[in-house]
Amino acid sequence: MFSLDGRRTLVTGASTGIGRAMAGALAAAGAEVVLVARTPADLERAADEIGERASWTVADVGDEGQIDHLCGQVGDIDIVVNAAGVNLRPPMRELTTDDWATTMAVNLTAPFLLGQRLAPGMVERGWGRILHVGSQQSWRAFGNSGGYGASKAGLLGLTRSQAEAWSPAGVTVNCVIPGFVRTAMTERIFVEEPERAEALAARTMVGRNGTPGDFAGIAVFLCSDAAAFVTGQAIAVDGGFSAT
Repeated sequence: MFSLDGRRTLVTGASTGIGRAMAGALAAAGAEVVLVARTPADLERAADEIGERASWTVADVGDEGQIDHLCGQVGDIDIVVNAAGVNLRPPMRELTTDDWATTMAVNLTAPFLLGQRLAPGMVERGWGRILHVGSQQSWRAFGNSGGYGASKAGLLGLTRSQAEAWSPAGVTVNCVIPGFVRTAMTERIFVEEPERAEALAARTMVGRNGTPGDFAGIAVFLCSDAAAFVTGQAIAVDGGFSAT
């Protein structure tokens, strides 16, 4: 039920954090995994750690031309995991059009474009999975939510739109909503504002913040046949943070 033998997977943001954990879990379940990120050294290290089912390619998914090149390079893909993200969050009054454009390009337009390029093949083959990584800000604003919050709210809307379009052909689309997770993107808070990290942990029901490994199981479930009847959903993996 949870086997991914024979499935080909593309994971963006795959060199570190949640994307890296998901990529490793999907490979362990039998999938061939193509890791995508911007830093060759991090990609090579991640691929070596994952093993023989992993390959990697460098691409900036904020660039449409690089997305087109990537999709032409990788061939048929059964599973797309959109974990790449940028978190530019100046106060709204200071948010520039460049900040906005960069945020939308990576966090929202890239998942749209990858769907447009790769989902038609899934539809033709009658099976596919698209998994987005959202944010608590997909649901509500946090401090200086700005363009980041708008992009993640849009990603949840995209999840539903893609699910409506492609699920009748066997292509499910879902969005995982993390809580506060210790990754390279959030490390500064753990180091410079430990009291804030502790307060966020205390707000959860399980009493701790998340780790990338917390996302391994949900990735395998949503990308396998076990979740064939799950689509268009936002699923929180946050230790109960969003329920308090």
